[in-house]
Amino acid sequence: MTRDTTPAAARGGAARWLALAVLVLAVLLVAVDATVLGLATPFLSEDLRPTGTQLLWIGDIYSFVIAGLLVSMGGLGDRIGRKRLLLAGSVAFGGISVLNAYAGSPETMIVARALLGVAGATLMPATLALIRNLFHDPRERSLAVGIWGAMASAGAAVGPIVGGFLLEHFWWGSVFLINLPVMAVLVLVGARLLPESRNPHPGPWDLPSVLLSLVGIVGVVYAVKEAAAHGVRGDAVAAGVLGAAALFWFVRRQLTLPVPLLDMRLFQHRGFRGAVLADLLTILGLSGLVFFLSQYLQLVQGRDPLEAGLAEIPAAVGAVAAGLVAGRAARRFSVRAIVSGGLAAVGLALGAVTLFTEHTGYPALGAVLLVVGVGAGFSFTVTADVLLGSVPKEEAGAASAVSETAYELGAALGIALLGTIVTGVYRGFATPPGVPAAAASAAHESLGGAVQAAHGLGGSGAALVAAAQESFMSGLRIAAGAGALILLLTAATAWVLLRGQRLADAPPKDAGAADGRPAHLAGDRAE
Repeated sequence: MTRDTTPAAARGGAARWLALAVLVLAVLLVAVDATVLGLATPFLSEDLRPTGTQLLWIGDIYSFVIAGLLVSMGGLGDRIGRKRLLLAGSVAFGGISVLNAYAGSPETMIVARALLGVAGATLMPATLALIRNLFHDPRERSLAVGIWGAMASAGAAVGPIVGGFLLEHFWWGSVFLINLPVMAVLVLVGARLLPESRNPHPGPWDLPSVLLSLVGIVGVVYAVKEAAAHGVRGDAVAAGVLGAAALFWFVRRQLTLPVPLLDMRLFQHRGFRGAVLADLLTILGLSGLVFFLSQYLQLVQGRDPLEAGLAEIPAAVGAVAAGLVAGRAARRFSVRAIVSGGLAAVGLALGAVTLFTEHTGYPALGAVLLVVGVGAGFSFTVTADVLLGSVPKEEAGAASAVSETAYELGAALGIALLGTIVTGVYRGFATPPGVPAAAASAAHESLGGAVQAAHGLGGSGAALVAAAQESFMSGLRIAAGAGALILLLTAATAWVLLRGQRLADAPPKDAGAADGRPAHLAGDRAE
């Protein structure tokens, strides 16, 4: 008798949920890794002594590389197998984490962070694509996607807590070494439980398309970040023009290739289009709050890193709870009601931030974070489900990569646009009398610079910090108002684009329709 060597998860039953647990380990790890570096930066700076430019590259290169390679890695997983790509990327992520932990110079650290971005780009699209192939029943897939999203939210909240604990007891490299045991479990268990899946007719992995995608995304993200940090300069304009041109030719090339790296016809599906746009604009509007929240908690309200991390837990709790019931809610009401309602709730919560002051109590802040978590949990979970349900399972990797790229672009644009508002307002505060010119110059660069510059200045230092905090809060309130407006407009847009969109209630009876889309969506044509 021939032995069935198919992984148990592929045959159904409880093993699918064990396989899902392996996948969410990868999601949890990437989410944690994205947040711990910010806490470790002061310690890393003291040890490696990077220049200001090198420090910026240490912080940014990971996101640049991961954003530029997501689409390419999603397409690669569709071709060589998502399980193979996930396991190889996990081994690489663990090994490169060691290189990050023991980097002895700023140059080594920059290279290590770039390589970590390459490995990280393999993980997120592969996990979501494998969920698409593990769970054929739409209701089960909705729950699986909810768990996937919940763990991403939990990881973002756990990161500051874990990082704060490690930095209080160990050296800064420990925040990277926590990756190793998680990756070991993922690889050992995943090799046994995860089924392999790929596009049966993948076509070649087009290298020119890969390069155009990388240059295009990195060029645009770099231009936005540099313009936000240093104003519109020649290098930022050149990078933006180069990136836009590369993306234009990338799209043109995909439309002419017999088997493209990314099938642009996916965007003809109104639900797919609406979900991607909703994700991008939501992250754009939220990123201002996320980016400046830690500064508010630590530099304005005086909390230590661990306490600040714990203060953000309501957002994770809300996102986890909403993610687990989002699919059921979308079926009971409608996709557009849940997505638009979630986005509107986040917009109203950001609107409440415009009323915050330096002395706002934690109950108000915790309530706002809880509403943000619930609204985002509903929206992101349902849009991820829509994205996966809108494409043939053979193209799940590419579709997942588009979703992740929307997150990265939204974050870059949001930090740039809303960060510009906060920075512009902040730098306009008047220097109190008696503050030396050097201290005043440092204070106007950032709120952290103002706190450091005030040391040893006595009463004038306290006045300097108070003026800086008040100016920072003015900028934060304006940015929160802008974010609220973006979220409310996105809610209205989603209401239109997701009209008639439904989550399926049962698996399709046949594998697909004549046009290559899932059977249950075959009648949903672009409008």
